[in-house]
Amino acid sequence: MAKKKRLFAWSPLRKLMADAGAEIVSRDAVEILLDYLEKRAKLLTESAIVFAKHSKRKKVSAGDMGLAIENY
Repeated sequence: MAKKKRLFAWSPLRKLMADAGAEIVSRDAVEILLDYLEKRAKLLTESAIVFAKHSKRKKVSAGDMGLAIENY
């Protein structure tokens, strides 16, 4: 099976899970969380783009992202 090209790094996410209290984390658990985070980030970005376009801007601002997160 070919490795899937990831947008997020695997090791920092595994460390984040360990910092949250997971003593041992399976590779599959990290993969599932990576999939979820990538999909969620894409949806939030698409929503933030809508807010930027509504304000007649091309640049997505922190405010746009904040609104996207609040409205998700």
